[in-house]
Amino acid sequence: MLFSRGLFAPVLIPFLLSGGTLANDALERAEEALRTLQDYYNDGTGMWNTIGWWNGANCLTAIADLALVDPSVVETADYVFNNTLNKAPPSNPNPGPEVKATSKRSLYSRAGGSANASQWLDSAYDDDAWWALAWIAAYDVTEDNTYLSLAEGIFAALTKAWGTRCGGGGIPWNPTDGYINAITNELFLSVAAHLSNRVPSRKSDYVNWAIKEWDWFTAQGFIGENNTINDGLLDNCQNNGATVWSYNQGVVLGGLVELNKAAPNDTYLQSANKIAQAGIDTLADSNYVIHDWCENTDCEPDGTQFKGIFMRNLQMLHRASPNEIYKKVIQNSANSIWENDRNEQGQFGVNWAGPPSAGNIDASTQSSAFDALVAAAAI
Repeated sequence: MLFSRGLFAPVLIPFLLSGGTLANDALERAEEALRTLQDYYNDGTGMWNTIGWWNGANCLTAIADLALVDPSVVETADYVFNNTLNKAPPSNPNPGPEVKATSKRSLYSRAGGSANASQWLDSAYDDDAWWALAWIAAYDVTEDNTYLSLAEGIFAALTKAWGTRCGGGGIPWNPTDGYINAITNELFLSVAAHLSNRVPSRKSDYVNWAIKEWDWFTAQGFIGENNTINDGLLDNCQNNGATVWSYNQGVVLGGLVELNKAAPNDTYLQSANKIAQAGIDTLADSNYVIHDWCENTDCEPDGTQFKGIFMRNLQMLHRASPNEIYKKVIQNSANSIWENDRNEQGQFGVNWAGPPSAGNIDASTQSSAFDALVAAAAI
């Protein structure tokens, strides 16, 4: 069953925007975008209709990020976290070996014990890490250790994938394909660094994993001469020169911010700033609105999610290392989304410069734009 906007709004926010009034305040825009996102939420499955498994993790993370700056949505966020925890595992489209070997999927309530990390593994290591970050975000809002323990369990599974190719490290994108891509390793870095700041008893272990990943990553040539990050490595372990995707320029920023917080080192934020500025130079248009190349062809089903991830992590870097260009990109992208890429139903398309295309609107395009609006509300 989908939540209707009318049913959901009283729980979400104690006011509604009147008529067609344009919300000028960044927080109000983000709240309105969340209402529209939740029209896609399926209470029975604990997932968002129209999108895939890993996208759901990003929807959950974006909601958590808004709850951290907007107390009025905490109740809704808390409900989504718990409902997704209990209802979503059967939606896992390709459960990993741990799940297949389990005869019964136990869906633990928050009062009923620790959650089962194996239920969130889907034989793609990047997907696993997205869910680890989502549950860390849920922990940040609620301080419920169930979520943090779940993220720890997912990360423990990821460490078993640490490889021996390409300099004796890193992890491939899945257990059966040797392709080593940037995003999976950036996510591994980010999860380890996030956990290092939230699990004092194991801080040194997580810091060591994060440093090990970053040292390996920088030695492998993922980062090109102009400081942008390409998609992955060739069979000979050289940079493949493939597409410069926005999320590859983003996830690493949050990972380095968290690592610098746990183990301060000036080079971490210096590297993050170089990557962020190179990403902006490559991906922003003349109005400082972020784009991915696929907008002119077809970004479905994954590329529709990417830019919001970049904005989420750029906001993290701006908070740790303020820069007016970051603020300008965040605000201009959010303003363009609201003014140029919003249809009459309050839905957002994939091209933030607009106009929205009816055939390319779903919970992924909505949550990606929502991420950008949350970033604007947070700065």
